[in-house]
Amino acid sequence: TVLFAIDPETGDNNPEEQTNISGLHNLETADMMVLFTRFRELPDDQMKYIVDYTNSGKPVMGLRTATHAFSYSRDLQSPYAKYSFNSEEFGGGYGRQLLGETWINHHGHHGKESARGVIDSDMADHPVLKGVEDVWGPTDVYGITTLAGDSQVLLHGQVLVGMEPSDPPKPDTSTMPLAWIKSYTGEQGMASRVFCTTMGASVDLESADLRRLLVNACYWCMGLENQIPDKSQVSHVDEFNPTFFGFGTFKKGMRPSDFSL
Repeated sequence: TVLFAIDPETGDNNPEEQTNISGLHNLETADMMVLFTRFRELPDDQMKYIVDYTNSGKPVMGLRTATHAFSYSRDLQSPYAKYSFNSEEFGGGYGRQLLGETWINHHGHHGKESARGVIDSDMADHPVLKGVEDVWGPTDVYGITTLAGDSQVLLHGQVLVGMEPSDPPKPDTSTMPLAWIKSYTGEQGMASRVFCTTMGASVDLESADLRRLLVNACYWCMGLENQIPDKSQVSHVDEFNPTFFGFGTFKKGMRPSDFSL
């Protein structure tokens, strides 16, 4: 089940709509949640489904802007306001507490310096990295302070000087965690497996090995790592022509039904 931010007046997909994601009740029966939101402030009756799922002990994957998934400014009295990315009550909000980090900064120059994933040598044999060799994407590396909890880094993000995979690394620039795994124990005392990466824009997904990383991570998150093949099949299931990241660049007038297979 894929859910979209929906304009409540038109019913169209609108990624800039911060206050409405229809269909979140489906999380009640979901086996896994993949979260890719940015600065949302959902009404309490929607946010409840996300928080209840988060506390259920079921697995979670966070992609790119999920580190700053929520931002509360309209209703600071909401019981869910503590999940805001800048929360002091729940240090760093949903992103840091669950996924390991909140929004810090662009470590690479946004839109001008791309990112290469470098495998952590100590984690090279981890099942999530099976068959993963060449991860590159045009999105920049995000800044990270220190990852929270028991995070283990799988890939480090290397800043490149340009927007091509053949571009060299930027001199005198540190790497940052790019993909990692961790656990999270919620309010019900049940531990979840968690995977997070700061890559994941649509154009990043043109990288077959990034897709392979995400597929493998889904298996691992659900405790199925023994079923990860040596090289997961990650071919596109339909024509894939992603739009470049940026505000206002999404295709207007699209509805969820337009993306059915």
